[in-house]
Amino acid sequence: MTNKYSAALAVLLACASPAALAATSNTANPPGATIQTDQLRAHKMIGAAVYDRTNQNIGSVQDLVLNKDGTVAEVVVGVGRFLGMGGKNVAVKFSDIKTDNNRLTLDRTKDQLQQMAAYNLTNKNTGAGQTESPVHGGKLGSGSSTAPRR
Repeated sequence: MTNKYSAALAVLLACASPAALAATSNTANPPGATIQTDQLRAHKMIGAAVYDRTNQNIGSVQDLVLNKDGTVAEVVVGVGRFLGMGGKNVAVKFSDIKTDNNRLTLDRTKDQLQQMAAYNLTNKNTGAGQTESPVHGGKLGSGSSTAPRR
C-alpha cells in the first residue's frame, strides 16, 4: 500500500469510529439548530393565502419587508387580484398575522384591506427595492450578485 492510500484508509477508519461519529453528528445538528414551533419560514409564507376570521380568502402574501436588524417590518399582502391581474399591495404588521390551523389569518376584512393605502415595493426616490438579492456573497443593497473583480 502506498502512503497516499494508507493515509486515506486511516482517515476513513477514524471517521467511522463511534467517537468521530458522535463528534460530527453534534456539529452537524447542534441543539437549537432546528426550527421552533413559534417560528415561520419565509418561503412558506410568501405566496400563502391570507384569510379573515370567517375563513374567507382576503388576499395572499406577496413579500416580507425586513428591517436592517433582520426583523420583519411589514408583511405585504396582495388584495383584489383576479387571476394575477389588478388589485394592489398593502402592508400589515407581522404581529397582526396569526397562524391558525396551518393558515394565515388577519383580523380584517377584504374591504378593509382594499381601503388601505397601496404599498409600493420600490422607492423611486431612493432606489430601495430595485436591486437584486446578493445570492453569491455580494454586499446587501449593492445590486451585485457576483464577487467583485480584483
